Amino acid sequence: MSQPHIDIYTKFGCGYCFRAKRLLDEKGADYHEHDITMGGPMREEMLERAPEARTVPQIFIGDTYVGGSDELAALERAGKLDALLAG
Repeated sequence: MSQPHIDIYTKFGCGYCFRAKRLLDEKGADYHEHDITMGGPMREEMLERAPEARTVPQIFIGDTYVGGSDELAALERAGKLDALLAG
């Protein structure tokens, strides 16, 4: 089984974004980073996928909307992140 598609929406200089990407890197996860620092169509895409989102990062693993860095870390602490990354 292959890893699900991962999207992470970030902004330049965001410490929370760095933390989330570091955790995904530690897990060996391949992800697609979308920099929305200057707004634009990728920011609009993020808001379409998660209308309540006002901060970054915003993380999607497969069809699952994870949320931000804190939610990603909570999945790891609960022992649920590996299963989600495995698909």
